[in-house]
Amino acid sequence: MKNVTKILAVIAMFISVGLTNVNAQNTVMVGGEAMYPKKDIVDNAVNSKDHTTLVAAVKAAGLVETLKTAGPFTVFAPVNDAFENLPAGTVETLLKPENKDMLTKILTYHVISGSYDFDAIAEMIKSGKGKAEIKTVSGGTLTAMMNGKHNIQLKDEKGNIASITTYDVYQSNGVIHVIDKIVMPK
Repeated sequence: MKNVTKILAVIAMFISVGLTNVNAQNTVMVGGEAMYPKKDIVDNAVNSKDHTTLVAAVKAAGLVETLKTAGPFTVFAPVNDAFENLPAGTVETLLKPENKDMLTKILTYHVISGSYDFDAIAEMIKSGKGKAEIKTVSGGTLTAMMNGKHNIQLKDEKGNIASITTYDVYQSNGVIHVIDKIVMPK
């Protein structure tokens, strides 16, 4: 009986180590912080030093509760530098309460319903013979296209192009892809 107990303890240890490794493989670093797959989009994003402007905008637009729901959502999350590259005063203007509708439209243009990782988007592009038109939560359209074997770019309705720089940051309610530019609806 003692040997059975020891064997079960060893098996439990291996299972525990295996599960820890699986969770570590699914945890992606963004903005110097771990993004945990068991947390929701908002609870992870608030920890990323690269997404402080995005988080402030999501709060100003009143989208926190929406992005904490079950979703699932795919979020194309622009880094702080993307906001800084907008014309001077743009972010400050968008964060004003009287511009909440415009801010909400821009932010929801960065979100699609459903959970689409790299493989799913790449398959959509392949099926679309090199391009995939993706409907956003705002009602607009993003065009996804490949730029090499493992690089997806997004073209917005104004013709601007953003590259996905970090893929497949899995969340409890979807997936985040980090992008280098703001995408804008018409």
